Amino acid sequence: MGAEKPSSSSSSSTSGPWFATNPSKRWGEIFFLLYTPFWLTLCLGVVVPLKLYERFTELEYLLLGLISAVPTFIVPFLLVGKVDSGVCWKDRYWVKANLWIIIFSYVGNYFWTHYFFTVLGASYTFPSWKMNNVPHTTFLLTHVCFHFYHVISNITLRKLRHSITDLPESIQWVTEAAWILALSYFIAYLETIAISNFPYYEFVDRASMYKVGSLFYAIYFIVSFPMFLRIDEKRGDPWDLPRVAIDALGAAMLVTIILDLWRIFLGPIIPVSDTKGCLQPGLPWFPHNFSVAE
Repeated sequence: MGAEKPSSSSSSSTSGPWFATNPSKRWGEIFFLLYTPFWLTLCLGVVVPLKLYERFTELEYLLLGLISAVPTFIVPFLLVGKVDSGVCWKDRYWVKANLWIIIFSYVGNYFWTHYFFTVLGASYTFPSWKMNNVPHTTFLLTHVCFHFYHVISNITLRKLRHSITDLPESIQWVTEAAWILALSYFIAYLETIAISNFPYYEFVDRASMYKVGSLFYAIYFIVSFPMFLRIDEKRGDPWDLPRVAIDALGAAMLVTIILDLWRIFLGPIIPVSDTKGCLQPGLPWFPHNFSVAE
C-alpha cells in the first residue's frame, strides 16, 4: 500500500500519538481541523458580532450554511492531498468522514431537534426555509460543527489511549469513558455558550439549558465520539462506504433510543405546560406532539 514513513523528527507531531498513522486519515483530520477557523470566524467572528443576521432573509441564512459546509467537499476534491493522489475517491478518509457526519448530523437535525423543542424548550425564530420544522441552515452548519468536534475527539482519544496503554484494561476503560463523558459535556456546554449572543435561538429557561440541557446534548457525542474514531483507525482494516453508512446509522439509532428514554423517564427540564405535551406517548416528531417552536 506504500504508506509514507515519516521521519523520526516529525513522527510524534503528525502521525502519532495525536494524529492517525493512516496517511489518508491523518491528512483528512488535519484538513478538517485547519478548515475550522474559516467557518467559525465567518459565523461567530463576523455575522454574530456585527449583527448581520438582522438583515438576513431565508436566502442569506441558506447561503451562510452553504458557504460554511460545501468547502468540506469541494476543497479536498479539487486539492487532492499527496497521500490521496493514488487512492480511489471512495477510499479516501475525507469522503468516509463526510458520509458518516452527513448521516449522523442529518438524523440529529431531522429527528433530535424536536427533543430540543419538547424536552429542553428550545425554538428557532429566525426566517428560514425548513424541513420537518428545522431550518435548512442548521443542517449545513451542524455538518461543519460536528466535523470539528469529532476531529478534536479523535486526536485526544488517540493521545489518551497511547498514554494509558500500560495500565490495566479496566483502568483504561474507565479512564477513556470518563474522558468521553467530560469532553462531550464540555463541547455541548461550550456550543450553547458560543451561540448565546445569537438572539433567534431561544430557550424557555437558559440557565437550565446551560447546566442540564448540555448533558442532554452531550448524549450525541458520548455515543458518536468512540464510534467515529473507529473509521480506518486500525492498520489493515480499511472501511468501505457501506460500512461507514451502517455505522453512522447505528450510532444515530442508539442516540435516538437514549434521548427518548430521557423524555419518557426524566421528562422535560422546564415546566410541562411550556413544552406543550412533552410527556405524551409516542415520539416527539409525531403530529400529536407540539413544540414551543410552533
